[in-house]
Amino acid sequence: MPTLSPSLYTSVVLSSEKGSSGWLTALPILDHGFCLHKGAFRDSLCLRYGWRPPLLPSSCVCGKQFSVEHAFSCPCGGLPTIRHNELRDITAGLLTELCHGVEVEPSLQPLSGESFRLRSANTEDGARLDVVANGFWERGQNAYFDVKVFNPFAPTHCSISLSQCYRRAELEKKRKYEERIREVEHGSFSPLIFSCTGGMGPLATVVYKRIATLLAEKHGQSYSKTLYWLRCRLGFSLLRSAVQCLRGSRSSYHRCGSGETAVIDLAYAEGRLDSASPD
Repeated sequence: MPTLSPSLYTSVVLSSEKGSSGWLTALPILDHGFCLHKGAFRDSLCLRYGWRPPLLPSSCVCGKQFSVEHAFSCPCGGLPTIRHNELRDITAGLLTELCHGVEVEPSLQPLSGESFRLRSANTEDGARLDVVANGFWERGQNAYFDVKVFNPFAPTHCSISLSQCYRRAELEKKRKYEERIREVEHGSFSPLIFSCTGGMGPLATVVYKRIATLLAEKHGQSYSKTLYWLRCRLGFSLLRSAVQCLRGSRSSYHRCGSGETAVIDLAYAEGRLDSASPD
């Protein structure tokens, strides 16, 4: 049994994950995305060692007490969504170099009476995943990917091990989409599960190792260097997003009270703007 406190033990486990320490050794080169300003670097150190970052607000705009755990999960301001979308776009950009038919948020085919073994399978018309790429695993087959970033400091995750957190999140995604992808789309499905501190799940590790292999072959680079660069790129993305969840604004300081954009048609007609030059 560990002699550390539960919170410190969790921080030690998270900081020992592959990909979660690359930001400490990489030179801060802005062009490569390996740069943190001094406040972000300080907050990153606090997160790594389980310290509370200084000068955090006492309460959140949602009315709850502000904490590191709450900051990573609070939906106000859309910061968790921004974190998710950045990983999605990075993955899509990498796949564009390697595959055909790469698409962000592809729509699945509508169902026409198909039934699935699992009740948790998504049967909604207009269901979407995060990324699709043709020929990633097999030539001519679509590979679908869906990203999830979970908060390892959340109360629901503190009672189980980190490996169980990854496993549970992967199973949840697979129960929701895998059968439909296999039976209707005749493709493959891979959930890309990340912790908000920089680690990734077993299936995501396999996917990004495959990406690193294909990139190394295409550019004539070393596989180990390519994989380490890829882990650093993903790690910095997650780290910047974590700092943004801590420090980013969850409310707008500017309140528009006159509805400037709501009366464009009225202003255009009454102001006779059609007779004026658009230049």
